[in-house]
Amino acid sequence: MRTIIISKAFTPIIVASLVFASLAKDTFAAAASHSYDVAVDKDLSRIEVTARFAVHTDSVFARSANADHFLIAAEDCDSGRKILAQGRRLQLPDAGIRCLKYTIDLGKAAREDRRNDDLLDSNVVVSPSVWMWRPRLRDGDEIEVKLQLPEGVQVSLPWPTIGAQNNTYRMTTSPQSGSAIAAFGKFDIVVARVGNVDLPIVYLRSSDRRPSAPIIEWVRDNASNITLAYGRFPNPLARVVVLPQKNRRGDSAVQFGRVVRDGGETVELMVDPTQPIESFYDSWTATHEFSHLMLPYVHRDYRWISEGFAQYYQNILQARAGRYTQQYAWQKLYDGLQRGHDSAPALSPNAAASADERDTRMKVYWSGAALALLADTELRLRSGGEDSLDDVLDRFQRCCLPSPRTWSGIELFARFDSLTETPLFVDLYKQYAETPGFPATSRILERLGIELRGTDIHLRNDAELAEIRAALTARRYTGRPGN
Repeated sequence: MRTIIISKAFTPIIVASLVFASLAKDTFAAAASHSYDVAVDKDLSRIEVTARFAVHTDSVFARSANADHFLIAAEDCDSGRKILAQGRRLQLPDAGIRCLKYTIDLGKAAREDRRNDDLLDSNVVVSPSVWMWRPRLRDGDEIEVKLQLPEGVQVSLPWPTIGAQNNTYRMTTSPQSGSAIAAFGKFDIVVARVGNVDLPIVYLRSSDRRPSAPIIEWVRDNASNITLAYGRFPNPLARVVVLPQKNRRGDSAVQFGRVVRDGGETVELMVDPTQPIESFYDSWTATHEFSHLMLPYVHRDYRWISEGFAQYYQNILQARAGRYTQQYAWQKLYDGLQRGHDSAPALSPNAAASADERDTRMKVYWSGAALALLADTELRLRSGGEDSLDDVLDRFQRCCLPSPRTWSGIELFARFDSLTETPLFVDLYKQYAETPGFPATSRILERLGIELRGTDIHLRNDAELAEIRAALTARRYTGRPGN
């Protein structure tokens, strides 16, 4: 709630009235439920939208800065009055409107989105940020989106469906960490059982005619790695979108990946289908991206935490899955921690997260991994192996995921501390987040029995914490459904 500064000259009655009015506005306002009918034409060239608002609405916007480039026409349904766009906002009358009709040039939006470059014409990829003109949503507000599709046209949207109505979706508040993909046309959709959830995997079609099944199975395998943390997949409503695109800058099978928290959680993977399937399994990108789902969206000023935890788990979980040997997993962790240590030594992790990524990338990606290792080891040590970072994330998933909002670093770590009998996360944050340099890991690596011999590490089984080291990469769960 906003802070209210009140003059001493105000009477108690006026003070009470002001406070109550503020509370009523901020807390007791009724949630709004809007309804959108979205019709896509058979040529995938236009979208026609009729938006009916719960109340008179005087502010409607699109998230994309150039959304007005794709807006063909808009009008008030009731009066027929034409409505113009100015940047990302519509110029609505002061009294507001209850119904809005507008038309989007879907073909133009697709042509200007480079993600369509290698896709067949029967596939169109755009973001709802360019075609969803909407009121600003508060907590509790929602938009029910009903899709009308031509025969043979499929759709994949980032929002959860409502009940058994496959073409009806519910849009609510979300961190909006990026612009999620909406896909229209003809593509492969496979619903894979991953631990306790049915995970939709959308494979868009490109000019390459190779079967999609091996790559879809690779996606499922990497998603299943995440169940090896605490026996479940973190979000039952997530989806995966695979974008085939020939690599023009090398021979990497997996060119790019990201998690977008926009309406729902979407894992996007850009892959080169011309590469042998073995090279997909050599990539860590998919496991890294799926690992992000174990945390909420952390504000980018603290992204060293989210990126670092994903770096840590991408190696730990690959070892638990049998893709990495213990030796290889610890070698990768050791080498990565060293790169983080050597990167931007004058900056703290928080400062590095706000600096030029080209100069601080390794500091950002490995500072959080160092804290994850320190916390995981200490939790196991204090509890005699009865508690771990896996267990804390398990409890956090049960209480707090998926999360519709953005978290700060200290807020996240304070919540972690509330979920364990041996709080330590806030202390680690205070010790390292604002401190120039890198979290101290040399001593814990020594105690774990990880020592450097030449350029390679050696694992000492007689080390003080050798059993904990082995437990960190041991497979605790089989990926069977959990509660």
